[in-house]
Amino acid sequence: MKLQGQGKLLRIFIGEADRLDHHALYEVIVRTAKEQGVAGATVLRGIEGFGANSRFIHTAKILRLSEDLPIVIEIVDTEEKIKAFQPVVDQLIDRSGCSAMITLEGVEVLRYGPARA
Repeated sequence: MKLQGQGKLLRIFIGEADRLDHHALYEVIVRTAKEQGVAGATVLRGIEGFGANSRFIHTAKILRLSEDLPIVIEIVDTEEKIKAFQPVVDQLIDRSGCSAMITLEGVEVLRYGPARA
């Protein structure tokens, strides 16, 4: 797959404890992105944060260890692929019953692929 130039970054903010059908929601989203042929996805675990339904700040500090740290999923591909995948993400989040924030921004893909020979 060739991916270079203008693209889109879909960023999904959820919680580490969010589940869908007994699986971590972030795993379901990444697996679904792979099945849909999206160029790439990365899951980042935050050390502190809060969201729409948070009653307190979730943190990885030693004195207040949280089991529900923030998770950010970043997915990059062409605008067409991302716009087609975004409703799928909405459905997964709705089915999970979890709160989330989704953002979309333009990116310039400088390189995508294996090391050059």
